[in-house]
Amino acid sequence: MYRGVTQTRPSLKRSVSLFRAFRREPTDPDYFYRLLAEDSVSQVLGYTELRDKVLLDVGGGAGYFAEGFRKAGATYFGVDPDVGELGARGAVDPGMVRASGTALPFLTGCIDICYSSNVLEHVSEPETMLSEMARVTKPGGLVYMSFTPWLSPWGGHETAPWHYLGGHHARRRYARKHGHEPKNVFGTSLFAVSVGRAVKWARQSELVDVIQVLPRYHPWWAHWIMRIPGAREILSWNAVLVLRRKA
Repeated sequence: MYRGVTQTRPSLKRSVSLFRAFRREPTDPDYFYRLLAEDSVSQVLGYTELRDKVLLDVGGGAGYFAEGFRKAGATYFGVDPDVGELGARGAVDPGMVRASGTALPFLTGCIDICYSSNVLEHVSEPETMLSEMARVTKPGGLVYMSFTPWLSPWGGHETAPWHYLGGHHARRRYARKHGHEPKNVFGTSLFAVSVGRAVKWARQSELVDVIQVLPRYHPWWAHWIMRIPGAREILSWNAVLVLRRKA
């Protein structure tokens, strides 16, 4: 068990609200990411204060989370390697930097909270990104990482559920049906990352201690699924690793 700063048990009502918003993400990303940003602030506050803290959002894209974290009192910075993502909402947020999550342009131990939402599955070297997030975090600081496991029903992203028959098969099927490649191309910008792989890195790392592993969108009474190695890959939908940087 853990004791957060303002921790509340995630409710079923919250889960329903987030899943409904998720269905609107392709057509109304602003609505989805605004709701997800508010929820992210609430979740991070369960482990640490945000006021007067420096927060780095790895893979922050167009800065959807910037407003929420700044309202909570944090100094927000974000990185993303994709120019198109950085400018997806028009003007680039002033706190955003073009950079890769696997080579963060920040000094070791300069960030209070290192946050990432749904980016790890888009990185070919997930352990490198996790190590970089831990490296830039101050001793005692928080690393909050969420991602979509490959075996999740949404593991193939827009090619789901055909990714269960193989990522390359799902990619080809999508291209035949729509006449163009998917946004998330398996083997190029989408990879088969598992909960087990991420947890193994965290438990073996000399940089961090594991605070909690949980399914991001589930109510508190469904968190038990993360204790079952096979089931968590499918049933978690989206996995969260909450880590503390070692002294």
